[in-house]
Amino acid sequence: MKSEPTLGRPCATGIAGLDAILGGGLPPNRLYLAQGDPGVGKTTVALQFLLQGVRAGEKALYIALSETREEIQAVADSHGWNLNDLEIFELSALEQQLWQTKQSTLFHPSELELSKTTKMLLDEIERVKPARLVVDSLSELRLLSENPLRYRRQILGLKQFFAPLSCTAVLLDDRSGLEVADLQVQSIAHGVITLEKRITDYGAPRRTLTVDKLRGVAFQEGSHDYLIQTGGVVVFPRLVAAAHHVDFVDESISSGLPELDALLGGGLDRGTSTLIMGPAGTGKTSIAFQHAIAAADRGEKSIFFLFDESINTITKRTTALGMQLQQHVESGRIALQQLDPAAISPGEFGARIRNAVLQEKVSIIVLDSLGGYLQAMPNEKLLNLQLHELLTFLRQQGVVTIITLAQHGLIGAMESPVDVTYIADTVLLLRFFESAGRVKKAVSVIKKRSGAHEDTIREFRIDATGLRVGAPLTDFHGVLTGVPTFRGHQQEMLQEHQ
Repeated sequence: MKSEPTLGRPCATGIAGLDAILGGGLPPNRLYLAQGDPGVGKTTVALQFLLQGVRAGEKALYIALSETREEIQAVADSHGWNLNDLEIFELSALEQQLWQTKQSTLFHPSELELSKTTKMLLDEIERVKPARLVVDSLSELRLLSENPLRYRRQILGLKQFFAPLSCTAVLLDDRSGLEVADLQVQSIAHGVITLEKRITDYGAPRRTLTVDKLRGVAFQEGSHDYLIQTGGVVVFPRLVAAAHHVDFVDESISSGLPELDALLGGGLDRGTSTLIMGPAGTGKTSIAFQHAIAAADRGEKSIFFLFDESINTITKRTTALGMQLQQHVESGRIALQQLDPAAISPGEFGARIRNAVLQEKVSIIVLDSLGGYLQAMPNEKLLNLQLHELLTFLRQQGVVTIITLAQHGLIGAMESPVDVTYIADTVLLLRFFESAGRVKKAVSVIKKRSGAHEDTIREFRIDATGLRVGAPLTDFHGVLTGVPTFRGHQQEMLQEHQ
């Protein structure tokens, strides 16, 4: 975070996430640069900035040097925006005047074009006297200037011209023809915002926004994800866990199963994360739903982020187990969100969780599963670090977080696709084992940072009546390996439900 003396009341951009990053908006009456390659959304951001001014009763002017009015209107129509109160001035309005001059002069055409273009732009600004101005784009002025010295002089001239006008100006730059960053404008501008788009191996492209510079403002540094959707650009500020902390009651919550609570040393503690590990079919998701339904019965809210299974499949499965999931979904106490693979960024996912906790007051969050989360964002770097930041945020909010992780294999030695047990406060382990010719399940707790827990292994059963946990299997050896040896009596096992 950078901190300098502020310049006055910020000028809101109309993009909530961007305004949060900027500390409320752009300092007014200054010159800014928004840069990025074609297709990153610069025009959309510029229109949102100007329309925010129109809504506030300010005059706003869009000077289009590289796009036509029809193209700008098409962008607005795609978002459902009305541009009737926005002044638009396009380059084609002066091109025909320049053509006559070029045919009858001894001067170099670029010199006349540059001076004529600049004069007409300044005349239009003088006529409208806008409080907000966008010039799109600098690549046209760069081409007319032909050399860096003349180009820098033009930008300095624009900055000096804007200074006494009480005008907040944003210059757009698509960086056409540039092999390196244009430091000329960046050094002159009061602030610089960079928009980037990265094509991924599969799925939607990843878009990120960075505030490279903003004089006099404590802004949030780093890379922030954003989307272009109907209605405009949506920015997801990077999650900083240290900025979110609340006091909460340090207590354990019940799963509704006394035996499972006993195994967990009284239950899961608020403000902790739990990793439920085991091969496919052992009941990891069912245990997560057991905790959510018990919480719903107490009047608390939970949300499931489903990366693997569909909502329809989940609903059918819990109904078959006698769990009253649907009634809690209808009451709003349990929410189910199915996430499409390769269609969500870490920033958007973090924003959904942040909204669920801060706005919806959710007390339990379930990620089902961790493998699906990692596969949904396969091109992301440091995804484990981002997950760690997310879990830290949830801990500081007193939220119980449950993450499921499917291990490779069914019996014998198990392998995990990722090793994230270090970030979980509690690790619950599920295993298959064989007894008297039947496949059974076992559950145990192998780690709990927040307190004591049983070191026993209990049988775990899922049937039409729901979930059941038996007494400790004291006469079994090797259950966790998946190849156990039985040295006791069959009577200590859970009996079939009558």
